[in-house]
Amino acid sequence: MSRKHDNSAILLIHCPDQKGLVIAVTEFIFKNGGNILHLDQHVDEQQSVFFMRVQWDLETFAIPNDRISEYFETLVASRFDMHFQIHFSGEKPRMALFVSKLPHCFYDLLARYESGELEVEIPVIVSNHDDMRPVAERLGIDYHRIEITKDNKLEQEQKQMELLARHNIDFVVLARYMQILSEQFIDAYPQRIINIHHSFLPAFPGARPYHSAYQRGVKIIGATSHYVTTELDAGPIIEQDVSRVSHEDSVEDMVRKGRDLEKIVLARAVWNHLHRNVLVYDNRTVVFG
Repeated sequence: MSRKHDNSAILLIHCPDQKGLVIAVTEFIFKNGGNILHLDQHVDEQQSVFFMRVQWDLETFAIPNDRISEYFETLVASRFDMHFQIHFSGEKPRMALFVSKLPHCFYDLLARYESGELEVEIPVIVSNHDDMRPVAERLGIDYHRIEITKDNKLEQEQKQMELLARHNIDFVVLARYMQILSEQFIDAYPQRIINIHHSFLPAFPGARPYHSAYQRGVKIIGATSHYVTTELDAGPIIEQDVSRVSHEDSVEDMVRKGRDLEKIVLARAVWNHLHRNVLVYDNRTVVFG
């Protein structure tokens, strides 16, 4: 579903489930002259938690953008113990791409960026290799090779973080960046680092998971995109997909199908993040759309 509107606000909410939540939010928008464009809600009945995403037109809204959060906190959120975020359609997020040598996810995201499908700015690309530099130069994107070893990891990560700060980066996408990020790096971008990997973990870890899966005769392969946390490959999942395989598929066939899945799953995850469709609660996500 397209969520593009030239002058709108998006409010993401979670709070204890209770009566009057929907009317309180919609009344706040109505009484201040807003027109609701989209509204989605969900109740986790096991944990009794309410989730909402609401988008409204700001053309005739009475409260200035820079005061909406303050007014909403005072008039609504404080009454219901709400946690909320407000985003505006005029914001164009700044994304950094991290990549190693595998190019499929990297090329796919850049193609979507170049075609205008992903409305995002990409000021910088970071890699531990030079393989992707020509693509970055063709698109006029700043490219930095920062090699990581076990001896220089913290020092080099500090350079990366300084680079991201200099470019005012909003979020990071690991487009098959084959390095484990430190806790310090992850804590600097909570729920703002998106990773992609095959879905064979934890059954088939290591550098040759497709070979291991082939030897076991698996019937389904998949890909998972998630926010990065300090627990390796165990962050809140944004998007997943699968493809069936059979005894007729070679290892090469499985790798090809797996990489196709990785591209589309990562693109969907980035799309949902950009359109503010994702709400994280504990280690799970609610993805509206």
